[in-house]
Amino acid sequence: MAAHVGAIDQGTTSTRFLIFDRAGGIVAMAQREHRQICPAPGRVEHDPAEILANTEAVAAAALARAGLGAGDLAAVGLTNQRETTLLWNRADGQALHRALVWQDTRVEPLVRGFAAAGGADRFRARTGLPLASYFSGLKLAWLLDAVPGARARAEDGEALFGTVDAWLAWHLTGGAHVTDVTNASRTQLMNLATCAWDPEMLAAFAIPAACLPAIVSSSQVVGEIAGGVLRGVPLAALIGDQQAALVGQGCFAPGEAKNTYGTGCFLLMNTGTAPVASRAGLLTTLAYRFGTEAPRYALEGAVAITGALVQWLRDNLGLIGAAREIEALAASVPDNGDVYFVPAFSGLYAPYWRADARGVIAGLTRFSTRAHLARAVLEATAFQVADVVAAMAADSAIPLAALRADGGMVENALLMQFQADLLGVPVLRPRVAETTALGAALAAGLAVGFWRDAEEVRESIGIERRFVPAMAAGDRARLRARWAQAVERSFGWAG
Repeated sequence: MAAHVGAIDQGTTSTRFLIFDRAGGIVAMAQREHRQICPAPGRVEHDPAEILANTEAVAAAALARAGLGAGDLAAVGLTNQRETTLLWNRADGQALHRALVWQDTRVEPLVRGFAAAGGADRFRARTGLPLASYFSGLKLAWLLDAVPGARARAEDGEALFGTVDAWLAWHLTGGAHVTDVTNASRTQLMNLATCAWDPEMLAAFAIPAACLPAIVSSSQVVGEIAGGVLRGVPLAALIGDQQAALVGQGCFAPGEAKNTYGTGCFLLMNTGTAPVASRAGLLTTLAYRFGTEAPRYALEGAVAITGALVQWLRDNLGLIGAAREIEALAASVPDNGDVYFVPAFSGLYAPYWRADARGVIAGLTRFSTRAHLARAVLEATAFQVADVVAAMAADSAIPLAALRADGGMVENALLMQFQADLLGVPVLRPRVAETTALGAALAAGLAVGFWRDAEEVRESIGIERRFVPAMAAGDRARLRARWAQAVERSFGWAG
């Protein structure tokens, strides 16, 4: 068998191709950015043809750097930005409109209309999701009405819908119209219990079933790649980016969780083979499905401002010259000096869901220095993650044993140690930082027998460093209580 597996990591700002060996190590990588098209306030679009061309280009570049060919790859997995919505012609494969990116908010009037008729949570029991401009279903409804002739073609099955995974899979395989359960779960059109398109959701949003892709497992061969440098390689995994990171971190048991520390944070906890309804405003979503196994579910919580707060400290206040400087500055003081920073710049997400909240800095005195403020900025990330973890524990009744961490901020050892102290459980930093692409590769490898089973996959996921909690329980409780006070001060600022 070939000794490598490839992964397409199609993200919001760029497309990458990574090649992994059997030990989960990166052999080669290539990356290419694509344009962010913003034709009007609240509108964010991508050029689907540009994304497809970039996918082919980075695959060729990575193979060339590794000195490998298609025959050296056992399979290719695909992970993608979720919720971004496309519509294209079956006959020629041309997009009928630029892709509507997950950040695009043009469907807010539709969201308000549906919410007025039954509340923001009227579809949550079926789909696990509240009404929001974030998800794909209403974006598709907008495209069907905005593009001349699109609805009639969709009803005839001549116009095809998909998220980015479906768009790329269709072109790469020469016509397989498929999406996996993780991406389908983010459309608000899939029934969580059946993992099938929900007839009542299709009727509510006026979506013709003929335009929808088949829903497949996250780990299964959906076809052979039909052309280009990857010709003949099985396309053996489709999986949304945050779920791919969950797989790439080896979170295969209920209660295992990962957090991606980036501009914001995405925290997912595996809850097992049954969906868990959230009472704390979290999303209930698919974690993954391997082959014919039962689907695994997850709770997901998002924090809006984490790494972005470090950027704000740099760009708006000028207290640091580069983001990497914050760790040394924060470490120059032994604690936060009782200063707390709640970064509710545009409200608070899970578990508070307070759109009226705004950012506050609490506890300033003459003693406070820029080092205390830097420490408060870092600690704000850990406090917000701890709030989401607490909500997940309350919803699932599954205690967290450890938190697996990935993303750009995990290089900050001070933050990782404080996170472990605040949670009272170890925080694990992986050996391979590219956990999203690794998750797609692992899922693809499982589908073709490159790896035997999930346990062998777990062995390929090494831990580079384990941060063990060292804080006394009383100190942890005091800090969490002071943070809660600061959060309360942020409420009600925006009427």
